[in-house]
Amino acid sequence: MPLVVLCGFPCSGKSQRALDLKKHLEQTGGRKVYIIGDHTLADDKNSVYADSKKEKDLRGALRAEVERKLNKEDVAILDSLNYIKGYRYELFCLIKHAQTPHCLIHCVTAPDVSSIWNQDRQPDEQYTQDIFDALVQRFEAPDSRNRWDSPLFTVQKDDALPLEQICNAIFHRKAPPPNQSTQTQPLSSTNFLHELDKVTQDVVTAILNAQKISVPGDIITVPGASEKLQLSRMLNMSELRRLRQQFISYTKLHPNENISQLANMFVQYLNQSIH
Repeated sequence: MPLVVLCGFPCSGKSQRALDLKKHLEQTGGRKVYIIGDHTLADDKNSVYADSKKEKDLRGALRAEVERKLNKEDVAILDSLNYIKGYRYELFCLIKHAQTPHCLIHCVTAPDVSSIWNQDRQPDEQYTQDIFDALVQRFEAPDSRNRWDSPLFTVQKDDALPLEQICNAIFHRKAPPPNQSTQTQPLSSTNFLHELDKVTQDVVTAILNAQKISVPGDIITVPGASEKLQLSRMLNMSELRRLRQQFISYTKLHPNENISQLANMFVQYLNQSIH
């Protein structure tokens, strides 16, 4: 199932674009099209986006629903803010693992236009102005130079959807090949679990030591990894231990033959988890 990801400010026309695309795909190809979005999983979006834990849980639920829907027959459209580049990267990893194409549609509106559209909604469907402003401020615009943001279709509010180009992107383009970090492989290395435990513990120790002379916003170099940790906030021992255990549990289910990549994979996981 190809995946179409929409992103943009709150009230930037994403849901209407999703419906337009769904109608076109069903009429021209007879395909099943699933729209997955906040409206199906969140009761009160203002309370969700005001609480970082609730928002993280929502992103996780959306990602899980996308993963359940991915197959090679139908189309999934993710209609949500998708404003965090790290989250879009996670979605990219999903489609690599499923070996299916994807594309990104960026619905572009000026903040004041989106604000007016928000105020035109029914009261129970509106974002509060504080939440609206915060989400606009947090938005990380996609960049087609990033493989997880490509192919990218940027659509202004008065533009028609480039339906033909979108269909070409999701139906006539090869899926990105899976790599060692996304492809499930049999656990054949006898010292894999030992190395997994040792590498992740070394990374945690390096981060704790580096934080003694670091401040939020610093980039931390981790021995054995080419990836750098983006220290958006300080991390305590209990949180790092919890994230380490989560990563170990996941990696046991999806083992990687290339042990030399474990440190990079763990740092990537941390960067996505602490955003």
